[in-house]
Amino acid sequence: MKSEIWRPCGNVGTRTAILSALMFLFVSVQVIIPGQQETQLPVVDYRIGTRDLLQITVFEHAELNQTVRVAEDGSITLVLLGKIAVSGLTAQELEKKLVGLLKEKYINDPQVTVFIQEYQRISILGAVGNPGQYEIVGPTNLLQIISQAGGMTTEASNELYVYRDGADGQKTRIVVNLKELTLEGMHDLNVTLQPKDVIYIPVDQTQTVFIYGEVRNPGALQFKASKKLTLLQAIAQAGGTTQWAARSKITITRKNTQGGNEIRILANLKSIINNKRSDILLEDGDVVIVP
Repeated sequence: MKSEIWRPCGNVGTRTAILSALMFLFVSVQVIIPGQQETQLPVVDYRIGTRDLLQITVFEHAELNQTVRVAEDGSITLVLLGKIAVSGLTAQELEKKLVGLLKEKYINDPQVTVFIQEYQRISILGAVGNPGQYEIVGPTNLLQIISQAGGMTTEASNELYVYRDGADGQKTRIVVNLKELTLEGMHDLNVTLQPKDVIYIPVDQTQTVFIYGEVRNPGALQFKASKKLTLLQAIAQAGGTTQWAARSKITITRKNTQGGNEIRILANLKSIINNKRSDILLEDGDVVIVP
C-alpha cells in the first residue's frame, strides 16, 4: 500500500481557502450550559493584539521568515518592510497585507503565511490559588487554566462563569456547574477558552440563620450558600425539638429585601416530616422560632 503525501497544490487562493476551512473546524466550539439547551457560540476570527507571537513565513524566501511579538503599540518590525501596524487584523488579513507590500516593492507573486504561536491572555478571578492573567499557548480548556492558576480553593462555589466577547460586541456569559465538570466527569462542560475570556469562580459565601425556642441547642447556624439549608435540616442541627415544642406552629421571620419589612412564614413541622408539605429553604438572616 502506498502512503500518500499531501503537497501544496493550486494557487495561493485555493490553499488559503482550504486553510481557512480547516481553521473554522478547529475553532468551532459547542458549549452546553447546565439547565439549558445546547448553545452554539458564534465563531469569531481571532484578531491580533499586543503581545501576540506571530510566525511569518514567505515561501521560497527563507531570509524573510521571522517570528515576532506584537509590540505594545500594535506593530511588528519585519525585514525589508520595517514597521507595520497589525493590531486588529486577522491572520488572513495580515497575510494579504504582507503580500501586497512585498509585491509592491520586492517580490513577484509572494506567498505568505501567518501563524499565531501565542495568543492574548485570559483572566481567571475568584476562588483559585493564583488569580490573574495567563497566556494561551495553543488550545486551552477550563480545567487546564484552573490547574495553571493553582486549582480551586476550598471556598469555591458550585458554579463558575466564563465571560466572553460576542460577535456583536455584547458580552456572553457561560455558566458551568463545577460539580458536574470535576466530580461527574461531564467533559462537554470543559469549555475550550478563547482569548480575552474572563473566568470567574465565586467565593461560596457563609450564611447564618438563627433558631430559638423549644430546640435542644438554640443559637446561630452557619452554612455555605451553595449547600442550602432547609427548616428540617436546621432543626436537626439544633438537636431536634424538645418534648414541649408546638411543632405545628413554627414561625420563620425573614427580611423583605424589596420593601424592607419583615415577612413571617408559618410552618408545620409534622406535615413536612410526613411529606404532606414541602420542606422550606432558609435564607441568610432567617430567624426560626419553635414555640
